[in-house]
Amino acid sequence: MATSQANPHQIVPLHLSGNTTDQQNRMLREFLGEAAQSAYETAIEQLDRQSAQAVLDMDLKLKREVAGQIVEIIHRHTVSDKYKDEEVGSNRTYPATYKVRPIEAQVTELRKLFPSLGPCQEKLARRQLPAGAEAWFAIPRWQALAGTYSEAVEIMLRVLASKRRFSNRITGKLGEIYLRQTERSKLAEKILADQQQGNDMLVVGAQAGMLHRGSSARRTRAAMAGNEFGIGVFAFGCMLLTHPERLSSGDALMIDCGGDEYSVRGDYTFDRVPLFDFDMAGIEFSIFYEDRARNLWGTPTGFLYKLV
Repeated sequence: MATSQANPHQIVPLHLSGNTTDQQNRMLREFLGEAAQSAYETAIEQLDRQSAQAVLDMDLKLKREVAGQIVEIIHRHTVSDKYKDEEVGSNRTYPATYKVRPIEAQVTELRKLFPSLGPCQEKLARRQLPAGAEAWFAIPRWQALAGTYSEAVEIMLRVLASKRRFSNRITGKLGEIYLRQTERSKLAEKILADQQQGNDMLVVGAQAGMLHRGSSARRTRAAMAGNEFGIGVFAFGCMLLTHPERLSSGDALMIDCGGDEYSVRGDYTFDRVPLFDFDMAGIEFSIFYEDRARNLWGTPTGFLYKLV
């Protein structure tokens, strides 16, 4: 589904939490050093003079192999086990008719729907995609449409309802005490806006739910890569406006918008996640528990990279 890329240079991830601290580096050196020492002592006990010499004869080759194995093991354990039991198998996919449009076509459509939108740095979509992303998407900055996030969501939903059969199960409950962006998504949005200054529409490398299908929203948040962030209601709604085929059949992978959080009672207990579903009546917008895993759902996410 990825568009062809004209620029072959490597994309470097931009991690949301920043570089490791001096304390983390010291602790990593200590406990990894202890692990290496323990492995060395165990291996030595199992060697005789002949096998020890065979190991020594390997010299640089063995050093490279050991170093590579250690790096692979460390990176394998960078994904948290938190909420690991909130994952189920899923064979849900995207509709066969779903294809990501060129960024220029997306921008043209968004300007028709929201005439006040200004520029977009479309040439960024010529770059190689960040790892994990499926395609480049044009996503408006909500600040270009409204004074608050909730107001921007309401505007987007009205436009969506004018284009599709649409049912809003939480009408009148989208104010700030009910709906908010996660801190991680807000930070990612700020970084993107700083990178693409002066643009009302941001070019974002993203995936539309398949990567985290079958996981609860909070498991997905815990398992995200360092440069990955959840996509919320406003951003995914805009993706639906430019790609209506993404939700166009009852057996398609549905969407939980894990870039946002929802409080049912408006009491700042944000333990739900907004959802986009599809049935015979069209698109349904509702909420679900953030700790429930279902094979029907997947969380869309975006990926940051360094602009050089």
